[in-house]
Amino acid sequence: MKTKLFILAAMSCTMVAFSQKNELKSAEKAIKSGSAAEAKAAIESASALIGSADEKTQGQFYFLKGETYAMLAKKGDASAFNTAIEAYNKVISLESASGKAKYTAESKQKLSGMTADLVNAAVEDNNNNKYKEAANKLYLGYKLSPSDTVYLYYAASSAVNGGEYEQALGYYNELKDLGYDGSEVKYTAVNVATGETEEMNKTQRDLMVKSKTYKDPKEEKSPSKSTEIVKNIALIYTQLGQDDKALEAYKDARANDPKDVNLILNEANLYFKLGDKDKFKSLMAEATALQPDNADLFYNIGVVSMEQGNIEDARNAYNRAIEINPGYVNAQLNLSTTYVNEGNGLIDAMNSLGNSRADIAKYDQLKKQKDDFFKKGADILEQALKLNPDNQGILEQLKNIYGALGDNENFMRLKKLIGE
Repeated sequence: MKTKLFILAAMSCTMVAFSQKNELKSAEKAIKSGSAAEAKAAIESASALIGSADEKTQGQFYFLKGETYAMLAKKGDASAFNTAIEAYNKVISLESASGKAKYTAESKQKLSGMTADLVNAAVEDNNNNKYKEAANKLYLGYKLSPSDTVYLYYAASSAVNGGEYEQALGYYNELKDLGYDGSEVKYTAVNVATGETEEMNKTQRDLMVKSKTYKDPKEEKSPSKSTEIVKNIALIYTQLGQDDKALEAYKDARANDPKDVNLILNEANLYFKLGDKDKFKSLMAEATALQPDNADLFYNIGVVSMEQGNIEDARNAYNRAIEINPGYVNAQLNLSTTYVNEGNGLIDAMNSLGNSRADIAKYDQLKKQKDDFFKKGADILEQALKLNPDNQGILEQLKNIYGALGDNENFMRLKKLIGE
């Protein structure tokens, strides 16, 4: 009886092995025919007992599994990339341990090709505004090919574009720890026949110049991306409300590029948020000392000051921007708005007054103040209109001010200029 049981068990094992081999043959056939669904079904059917299979069969199974999920990934199943990568790596691990490398070389080749597939899929995702998906794929591409650190850089950029700030922060910190520079050298020469400047690799460029079909060889190194990386780390910490980490990151960023004015402005804004107005003012002074004739800088200072409620500082900054660039429309509009807003701020007080003689007198006083603010705002835009007579933003805002003042003559003049 014991012998019979032993024979039955042996027969059972043989049948299981035979079934697995049939499933693997089915998977292989489906892969060759391009039927990913059939291959997946066969692989799933064979997977239940693969742990008990011999090393050769396991190697074949995981290779075919990698092939199947790589095909699914190419057909648009983004989740299949990870499974394919894990399967190919399993092949390499198994065969390394056994010393039999039947599928190892091809698995490594497939993994290398999958990097290109991931990058191409990520480009398509970015084009379709699927930024998180693009970031995930680019990061996988980087993990498959760690020497191509640029994939990690683009993964961070995609994450930022998708508003995935914590994900981007992780990537940027990894880039920083790696000391990623990202600068490249571009090699160019002028095509003698066409006169066009063309870019090529150094070896080809040198050969073309030597053949005298090209001339004027040049090399241009693109700026390092290290400053951008530390800057983005600081900005993301600010975005996430992690102020202490943001301040530390700004120190790193400023050490990397102490003359980056936008960086100074962002750091200044954070200090203002934290209530350190003295530090805010010193940083603003530092920025203007670096670029005393930068109209955009003074405009940005005006915007920051306006947002923080520092109206006089905002006006001084806008006036300086206009002094540098008399046709700076946005500075003129914002400067006008500071006066309109101050006038509007008196309306609640006016409406709260009663009908007593004192209240009526107070009302008249506040109304005059309000109208004076509105007129200052109008005067600024009338001056702006001389340099930009067709600017719709100026015309609309000026019309609204005259409407609020009850100045019907000027109101109708502006309506006519607008074409209403």
